[in-house]
Amino acid sequence: MSFLFNTTKHKWSKAYEQIAFKKLLFSGIILLIITLGCYPYFFNMIEERQGIILNDFVLKALPSINLSIPIFVIIWGTSLLLIVACIKSPYIFINFLWSFIILSLSRIITISLVPLNAPQNLVPLIDPISNTFYGGKFLTKDLFYSGHTATQILIYYHLQKKWQKKLTLVASFLIGLMVLIQHVHYTVDVIFAFVFVPMIVIFTKKIILDKININLQQIDYQY
Repeated sequence: MSFLFNTTKHKWSKAYEQIAFKKLLFSGIILLIITLGCYPYFFNMIEERQGIILNDFVLKALPSINLSIPIFVIIWGTSLLLIVACIKSPYIFINFLWSFIILSLSRIITISLVPLNAPQNLVPLIDPISNTFYGGKFLTKDLFYSGHTATQILIYYHLQKKWQKKLTLVASFLIGLMVLIQHVHYTVDVIFAFVFVPMIVIFTKKIILDKININLQQIDYQY
């Protein structure tokens, strides 16, 4: 345990010596706080907006069942794996931090551009942790694209161990299927989560983190 602590401490010390890392770390934390702070106001506005109801033949074929508990368990179980990985690796932490920021901003844009009303037979999704960031209530119009599915996919891309990647890949498809069964999203919302997230990961690495990632990877490999 002490060896693991010392190794982790050394990785973060070496990363913190890099000016670029410190700039991205503090600017990322500030931007994330601002983004999450704006969430309740943005989503309250979205809830007041009128959109369209899509004719989704997949949803019509699926039963409408409350799967809040398994969705909550899967998402926050894999989130715990990610938190442990981020603590151990500044490389993983800074990558996920900025990818999540871009993902959050992209959802604000796509939700603004695609006004949708909730699917028929929607069953409210109870997630006491996630709902806190939305102003403490369940939202029905934060639809395109699926944040639950996208976050799960994002976790898959940032975990390094093979068993963790396999687990989170399966979990991503399960979350996508379960939010459809619960009718909290349209099929197109889930599909485009799988489309947008790889693009976000590539954009983040190539545009924002390209140079610093090389140095951080070397630190991970050395320790």
